[in-house]
Amino acid sequence: MKVLKMILLGLLVMVVLVLITALFAGKEYRVEREILIDKEVASVFGYVKQLKNQDHYNKWVMRDPQMKKTFKGTDGTVGFRYDWEGNKEAGQGEQEITGLVDNEKVEISIHFIRPFEGNAKNTIITEPVTDHKTKVISQFQSDVAYPMNIMLLFVNFDDVLGKDLEATLATLKNRVENN
Repeated sequence: MKVLKMILLGLLVMVVLVLITALFAGKEYRVEREILIDKEVASVFGYVKQLKNQDHYNKWVMRDPQMKKTFKGTDGTVGFRYDWEGNKEAGQGEQEITGLVDNEKVEISIHFIRPFEGNAKNTIITEPVTDHKTKVISQFQSDVAYPMNIMLLFVNFDDVLGKDLEATLATLKNRVENN
């Protein structure tokens, strides 16, 4: 019985230490990647501001070709909403265009419902490099609620999500340049 009490006390101490550590851990992360696309900025921006086009280049959206999608509003305008419900890899959530600066940036608010509840922001920036070359920057940032923010000490989201952003941008480049 004494050994069981010691084990339980040890587990309790570990849980308390994790919870205390989480109080001081960061609560947000940000991942950014960029790519050059051989097309003029207007063409690139016109494509990325249409959220329905993500079906053809976004790695996360492409994880479940059978996912159910609903749309509200006019695609490519502030307030347009794209809701999805997919398999366990794609999860469920909604995204909405919250800001647009013509030929410069699209701001998208994302609410994840499943497999984990959470909110994020994706900003896609388009910058002309030459008349026929555009730099696309994709920024993804999110908050992680306490006590789950302890993960930020152990998981490098820049590596994990960065690879997905790179794949998404490479597919976008191929899609835009070849259309």
